[in-house]
Amino acid sequence: MGSFDVKVAFKWLLNFVLIGMIAGLGAVIFHYLCGLGMHYFLDMMAGYRPDAPAGEHALLPSTTTPFNRWMLLILPALGGLFSGWLVYTFAPEAEGHGTDAAIDAYHNKGGKIRSRIPFIKTIASTITLTTGGSGGREGPIAQIGSGFGSFLATKLNLSERERRIMMAAGIGAGVGSIFRAPLAGALFAAEVLYRDPDFESEVIIPAGISSVVAYCMFCLVYGWGSLFDSPGFKFQNPLELGPYILLAGVLVVFGYIYVKVFYGLVEFFKKLKVPNHIKPAIGGLCTGIIGFFLPYTLAFGYGMAQNAIFNQVAISTLIALAIGKIFTTSFSIGSGGSGGVFGPSVVIGGALGGAVGKIFHLLIPSIVTHPGSFVIVGMAGFFTAVSNTPISTIIFVSEMTNSYHLLLPSLLVCSLCYLLSQRFTIFKNQVKSRVDSPAHAGEFMMDILQTMKVGNLDHLIKKVQCVSENMSFSEFKTLFQITKQHYFPVLNANGEFTGIFSSNDIREVIFTIHIEDLVVMKDIMISDLITTTPAQDLNTVLHKLTQKNIDALPVVNETNPKELIGLIYRRDIIAHYNQHIQGIRAAHSTNQNSDPA
Repeated sequence: MGSFDVKVAFKWLLNFVLIGMIAGLGAVIFHYLCGLGMHYFLDMMAGYRPDAPAGEHALLPSTTTPFNRWMLLILPALGGLFSGWLVYTFAPEAEGHGTDAAIDAYHNKGGKIRSRIPFIKTIASTITLTTGGSGGREGPIAQIGSGFGSFLATKLNLSERERRIMMAAGIGAGVGSIFRAPLAGALFAAEVLYRDPDFESEVIIPAGISSVVAYCMFCLVYGWGSLFDSPGFKFQNPLELGPYILLAGVLVVFGYIYVKVFYGLVEFFKKLKVPNHIKPAIGGLCTGIIGFFLPYTLAFGYGMAQNAIFNQVAISTLIALAIGKIFTTSFSIGSGGSGGVFGPSVVIGGALGGAVGKIFHLLIPSIVTHPGSFVIVGMAGFFTAVSNTPISTIIFVSEMTNSYHLLLPSLLVCSLCYLLSQRFTIFKNQVKSRVDSPAHAGEFMMDILQTMKVGNLDHLIKKVQCVSENMSFSEFKTLFQITKQHYFPVLNANGEFTGIFSSNDIREVIFTIHIEDLVVMKDIMISDLITTTPAQDLNTVLHKLTQKNIDALPVVNETNPKELIGLIYRRDIIAHYNQHIQGIRAAHSTNQNSDPA
């Protein structure tokens, strides 16, 4: 048995290492393609050379092309036209931000992702992002990693559960490698699936193994170290928590605006009566118009966030960057372009944090001594506000900026942002918790039944024929012959509920001769009552039914236990639970069927 367990563990280890290697290779290729695209499109054609973060370097030497705003205006539209044709011709699922598609595959499609998706997503995202479209890398790389995990599980004929785990491991590996944050990548893959602060626990270790392997592969090619550099900020003054609390409020407000603008434009482009592959070009043109006036809102924008950390960007520019980035991202991705939403969120949050930090530095310089620390905390808080992933985001930003001394203010701001923003999310395919996931339907019967109160389910409470305590058995026999009822509540002369008996309880009497007129129903009934009330949940009711091995339970008034409302039956509870599960599956199946096959 021990040897068998070792073999199984070794087999799974190999699978997760292989997923990490492919995801790491995918990250290397995707990063390389993005470098080429930035050189040949933005640099060579438009003369635009955005600053890079400290952990990234230009793939090729810069050209001598002079800066051309007009080319920058039309370039995102050209990129959108080509990427739109590519996506809608070969893999419509690759539109938009890929992380949400991966979440949908986990919950609703048994972890299945078509094998062509990673390839189409890679090319389409490269074109969208390197022609000026605003987006991030986590969406494309999440679909690359998860796509291979799904492909490998299918080839090995693994179960649906195992395929979901391998798919999620691919998400963690891809995201952890390309952002150089392996721990955060593993936690993100387990946390991003749910709106509640819930983790898919069976995903964390597999995603951790894959993420470490992918991270090592990526860094062997592009060098070790964090994506951003920081001066080594330290939190040393509790009074600084006041400005951080206000920062959380600002981040939540802008997070709400971001989600509303993003999905408002998604709906607008869905209703727009033009061919689907043209829509990203229209979105790209709108992006280009904004970029004509605010070039730094195009492409990735990490360089601006890096400069803000070192307090090198003016307040007005930071505010313009945050607002402009909200719209360029919404136009680029919401129109059907391909890219992620984590990267732009980091830039938007960093810009807002930088602006708030600089304002407080002007007002109270003795308390807010380093505005750059607000940039880092703003990055974490803003993405938490729009994604409901507080824990992994704190680790993400700490690893990306190599700044672990800001964990305390980050924890405060992310906690507040999460609590204030639970009503919206940028990932629409997130479900509330494991109980609500179709992937776990049937596993949490107790948890689901605990959410259902007897009083809210009137159709489960059956009105039944009651009998009087003084009714003779011969009278009851006449009633019994014309009813299919098996449980009979007993009422006294005042109409109060005093007992109950079942058809099993009368067996002994019904076959005894000459006592029919001597026995009344009070002699047969059970007066040691087990009841329920409208306030109790169905799990408690089912537990009582099971404990006493009975099929029905009287429902009585909470304030007056002598007042009978009706009976609730075990079979009706089970039927209601099954209908609830089928409803969850049907609702998600509708969403699934609305996606192109």
